[in-house]
Amino acid sequence: MKTLYIVRHAKSSWDHPHLDDIDRPLNKRGEKDAPEMGRRLKTRGIFPDLMVSSPANRALTTCKTIAKALDYPEDAININDQVYHAGENRLLKVVQDTDDTWLSLMIFGHNPGFTDFANSLANTRIDNIPTCGVFACTFDVQTWEEVDFGKGSLLFYDYPKKGKK
Repeated sequence: MKTLYIVRHAKSSWDHPHLDDIDRPLNKRGEKDAPEMGRRLKTRGIFPDLMVSSPANRALTTCKTIAKALDYPEDAININDQVYHAGENRLLKVVQDTDDTWLSLMIFGHNPGFTDFANSLANTRIDNIPTCGVFACTFDVQTWEEVDFGKGSLLFYDYPKKGKK
């Protein structure tokens, strides 16, 4: 059994138009939402074996914030350039290339690729994984290479505004 957590980066700032897209930081809401989602994941008892992040500042900051909440060592985070603005096929390849010693993988990146990827994996119809949203699914497989579209089972789907009025 393998478990995949797909985490879209927290809300980013557009306050500095001179910054390259990859360098954009989190805004105030993102700085608030990331630790909140980390707390929620910890409450669920989620402690991933491996965290992989896009190199984008907003994704990596979200990853580091959640890693801290889950007591995951920051120096163990794998930064993977292939995740930056990846489509579902490239994301699938990243997952399939994961070492089989890891039972659970948490990946941090971007839309629209993450929403498309989640929907294809578990045959779900989520319109949009919002910023700092977490889509979790399991796969009844022995190796990451066996993970494929349509083979996932939705475990849970959560995001900062869920349950709030």
